[in-house]
Amino acid sequence: MKLQASKEDPVDPHRDAMNLMTFKESYVLGTPLIQHVQTARYPTPEDVIHLFIGGSELHGAKVGTTDDLDIYGIFMEAPEEVIGLQPRPHFIWSTAGDDRRNGPDDVDITLYSLRRWAHLAAKGNATALHFLFADTTAAPSLRWNTIQASTHLFLAKHSSEQFLGFAENQRKRILGEAGRGKKGRRPEYECIHGYDSKAAMHCLRLYFECIELMDSGSITLPRPEKEILIEVRQGKYTLDQFNALAADLQAQAISATLTSDLPDFVDQTAISQLIASVHRSYWDQHNTGKP
Repeated sequence: MKLQASKEDPVDPHRDAMNLMTFKESYVLGTPLIQHVQTARYPTPEDVIHLFIGGSELHGAKVGTTDDLDIYGIFMEAPEEVIGLQPRPHFIWSTAGDDRRNGPDDVDITLYSLRRWAHLAAKGNATALHFLFADTTAAPSLRWNTIQASTHLFLAKHSSEQFLGFAENQRKRILGEAGRGKKGRRPEYECIHGYDSKAAMHCLRLYFECIELMDSGSITLPRPEKEILIEVRQGKYTLDQFNALAADLQAQAISATLTSDLPDFVDQTAISQLIASVHRSYWDQHNTGKP
C-alpha cells in the first residue's frame, strides 16, 4: 500500500535528506569501535564522521595476535573551535601511555579534526591519505562520503616526497643509521631475525603504496603485496635481501613519480572550499552555534 502525505505533513525532500543524514551519522554511536572512543573519554563522540581500524590490519600484514588495535578517525569541530581561539586539532589516547611499548591487548586511538586531517592530507602525509582509501569500519557517513567523492583533490606528485622520506627513515632505523624512534627497539623481532623486520615491512609497504599512487591515483587496502609484507615481517628475508628490494622499489617509486599524470601540487583553494562546505552543512544540520 502506498502511503500518502497528509496536508499537515507535506513532503519536504530537504528535511527527509537531513533526517537520513542524521540517522546514518548517529548510527556510529552504537558500533563497537566508537565504544573504544567512549572508553577513552573522547568528549563528543557524536561528532565523529569517519572511524576505521588502521595499522598492520589495514594493510593486510597483521600476524596472529601480536598487534595492538589502532583506531583512526575524523571529527567535526564546532564553529567556535574553527573560527575562535581554541581549535581542537586532534585527540590521541593509548592504553599503553607514554612509558612503554604497546602490547597485543593495547588500544591506540588517533582522531583528527576534519581541518587538521585535510592539512596533513594536502601535504601528502601517507597516514592521512590512507583515510581516503580505508573503508569506514564503524558506519557510513554522508559527510565523509562527500570528502571521498573529492579524493582527487588531495592527490599530487608532491606527496611522493612524504612516502619516500618516511620509507627512507624506516630503512635508516633498521640499518642503525638513525634513531630508534619514540619507543625504541622491537626486541621481539631483532633478537629472532637480527633486524627490525616489522619496520622493514612498513618500509616496503610505503614504497609499494607510493608506486601505486603515482601510477593510478589510488592506494589499495589491504595491500595486494600483503604476502610479501608478511614474509618480510616474519623474517623470511635476510637483511641484505630486504635492503636490495628496498633499493629497487625506491627506484621504481621515483620513476613512477616522474611519469605520473597527477598534478605537481594539490589545489589548496579547492580543498579549502570543500572543507568549508562540509563544515557549513554539518553546522546547519545540527543548528550548531545558532541562537
